[in-house]
Amino acid sequence: MSKKRSKLEIYLDVLRVIRAGYSKPTNIMYKSNLSWITLRDILDSLVERGLITMLEKDGRKLYFITSKGKSVLNSLEEAYSILSI
Repeated sequence: MSKKRSKLEIYLDVLRVIRAGYSKPTNIMYKSNLSWITLRDILDSLVERGLITMLEKDGRKLYFITSKGKSVLNSLEEAYSILSI
């Protein structure tokens, strides 16, 4: 049994998935291994903070990481790798 992810780890996973090119919510949900309700809250929070943007195309929402999001993700990954044992 694997350990439970922290909130920070979940946010990092979502940002990584979006950075990898997955923009559709369903793809992000499956790649991040999250429920829809949890993912929706996280996406709303990341958009609110300017780390990702949401574009609507043909009535579908697509999510993309911003330059601020890339910068934050890189900084957090670096700090996480230094502090992880």
